[in-house]
Amino acid sequence: MSNKKNKYLFNRVLIVGIGLIGSSIALSLRKNNIAKEIIGFSKTKKTRLVAKKKRIVDKTIEKISNQISEIDLIVICTPLSTYEKIFSSIDPYVSKKTIVTDVGSAKSQIIRQFRSNKSRVFDFVPAHPIAGTEQSGPNAGFYELFIDRWCIITPISENKKRHVNIVKKMWKLMGSNTEMMTPERHDQTMAITSHLPHLIAYNIVSTAADIENVTKSDVIKYSASGFRDFTRIAASDPTMWRDVLLSNKDSLLEVISRFSEDLSMLQKAIRWDDGETLYKLFSKTRKIRNKIIDAGQDVNIPDFGRLKKRK
Repeated sequence: MSNKKNKYLFNRVLIVGIGLIGSSIALSLRKNNIAKEIIGFSKTKKTRLVAKKKRIVDKTIEKISNQISEIDLIVICTPLSTYEKIFSSIDPYVSKKTIVTDVGSAKSQIIRQFRSNKSRVFDFVPAHPIAGTEQSGPNAGFYELFIDRWCIITPISENKKRHVNIVKKMWKLMGSNTEMMTPERHDQTMAITSHLPHLIAYNIVSTAADIENVTKSDVIKYSASGFRDFTRIAASDPTMWRDVLLSNKDSLLEVISRFSEDLSMLQKAIRWDDGETLYKLFSKTRKIRNKIIDAGQDVNIPDFGRLKKRK
């Protein structure tokens, strides 16, 4: 960690995984003078070359070794299924002064994985920036990604308060609004606001693809803007979302069950020409949607195409 004479929050930061989120964090750390040196870890040679060529990071490594022994902060930006292996790989080289944080969209399972080894000395502060696009890879990153977005931090009992505050400060310096939640509340919230919508989008596109075989491409050719907008997130990284849905299985299954019940009710109303039920529901949800907009949830959403062109 930096001392009082150092203008940086961190001397050395390691980004594990240099995809959309990892590269955007690296670019934001550099832009906002948060870290003196930024190191990127990736097993993929092409990713390392892009990260170096575009100066996303100062240097890259392809193997976790004693090179990371002097790292102040490690940010895990890889699919959730890789966390257990990453925890084990860094164990021999880090100290109790090392802060490890992440960007994962599900928390309870990875916290259990962290706690499975009682001899771990590093401090793991779970975090989740609610930001992203359907793009992936180091070329997709841009430093503005986290500006005016929420980052949820889910501290655990083992955390040092000072380390939690440092992680919180980092996200604020990158332009994010921060919120503290329990891991359980976070996972329940994400199940309904993010994980279920992604699952539905993937499923609708799959259904459309099946219908397309029958209608000779009419579904794709004549898709209205509503269909295109709603299913945009179905272009998101399949490995990441496979891991997210499986890692938050309990909360997601509960939400799917409730959603299925509500959908069955709508199916019944349509079958029996029950226009009154449909109208009441649509009027209620319209009011809720308007409240979401009034509360600012749709404000400051980046124009990703425009932002990525900035120099």
